[in-house]
Amino acid sequence: MKIAIGSDHAGFRYKQEIIAHLQSTGHDVTDFGTDSEASVSYVTYIRPVAEAVAAGQYERGIVLGGSGNGEAITANRTKGVRCGLCWNIESARLTRLHNDANVLSLGERMMDLPTALAIVDTFLTTGFEGGRHVDRIRAIDE
Repeated sequence: MKIAIGSDHAGFRYKQEIIAHLQSTGHDVTDFGTDSEASVSYVTYIRPVAEAVAAGQYERGIVLGGSGNGEAITANRTKGVRCGLCWNIESARLTRLHNDANVLSLGERMMDLPTALAIVDTFLTTGFEGGRHVDRIRAIDE
């Protein structure tokens, strides 16, 4: 799967670990930055991830910050993006299953690394159930 990923300084450490994890399992990952833990504005790195996913250049996106809140808000301002903020495995499963989310937002300060990796794996392997939600989800994209 082609995956776009970006973070601010507060999500940088986990971003690097997630990239390594994804590449080790065969995913094609593009890092949109940031390049260090030096303080930056998250919008600079999150917006390009969302735009690339919305344009169809990537199948999924992952954005990270301290809590993941600002990153999710920023990503969701892009038409065609459905970004789910997830702090546990069940929320990742449900954001794919019920909401057909195409971008995942994680907060490095909210979980340990094994949990973050499990959330990423769940997000990438869970399908969309369709059903009565399809028309509502599609309307968001239009």
